[in-house]
Amino acid sequence: MKNNATPIIVFAAALLLILSCGMFTVNQIEQTVITRLGEPVKVIKTPGLHFKIPFLDTVAFFDKRLMSVELSALEVTLGDKRRIMVDAFGRYRITDPLKFYQSVGDESGVLIRLNSVVLGSLSSVLGGVSLSSLLSDTRISAMNKIRDEVNKAAKSFGIEVVDVRIRKTDLPSQNSEAICKRMMSEREREARELRAKGIEMSKIIKSTADKENSIALAEANTRVQILIAEGELEANKIYTEAFSKDKNFFEFFQSLNAYRSAFGSKNSTFVISPKNEFFSVMKGRII
Repeated sequence: MKNNATPIIVFAAALLLILSCGMFTVNQIEQTVITRLGEPVKVIKTPGLHFKIPFLDTVAFFDKRLMSVELSALEVTLGDKRRIMVDAFGRYRITDPLKFYQSVGDESGVLIRLNSVVLGSLSSVLGGVSLSSLLSDTRISAMNKIRDEVNKAAKSFGIEVVDVRIRKTDLPSQNSEAICKRMMSEREREARELRAKGIEMSKIIKSTADKENSIALAEANTRVQILIAEGELEANKIYTEAFSKDKNFFEFFQSLNAYRSAFGSKNSTFVISPKNEFFSVMKGRII
């Protein structure tokens, strides 16, 4: 009995192995292409449990979701003859898995096929756009045009390109160096102009201050002279009023002042008659 049961167990195990090899599941985010000996025979897009011929059929799985592809950087000449480096990316989904399998093979081959298409479209479209337009809101229409051109070419790959975007733009290295040098020269020129203006303003401020100082000193001196003259006038007025009360004392005082002025120098010499009124005080004729 035991010997008769062994073939049955072996047959059942082999059958289970064959059945397990012939079953596979497709989830909601997948779609498949079944190939038999390398030739595609069936496309499955519905999720669930499915069957294939064991050892003859091969199942290739493809994602239904939106996927991204990083594109190579490209140097582009714009419509205003400026050259820039463009770093772009695209987003796509697989709409025809059979065509995708036949033309691309797998998802890793998308970059090779899309890269040339996108970069060619970027060159042709951006060649008619200026840098100022590319940096403004009008770039949206240019990007939409690039997307439409790429999507039209990508249909032959079994994919739909839903978006193409420029991540960043930059100047080529030689342009960057030239711009840096030009900016440095511009900053140096501005610095020279600012220094020249500063020196000019300094001279104006100094000359204005010197002028105002001279005017202030002149006005002060004038005021001093006026005050001195007014003081002397007031003193003379006081002297006149005081001396008018005693004529003899006034003449005596005036004579003393004259003697002080005349004999103040040690080497004074006079050629004058002794009878002159100048010596009247010395002779006691006034007091």
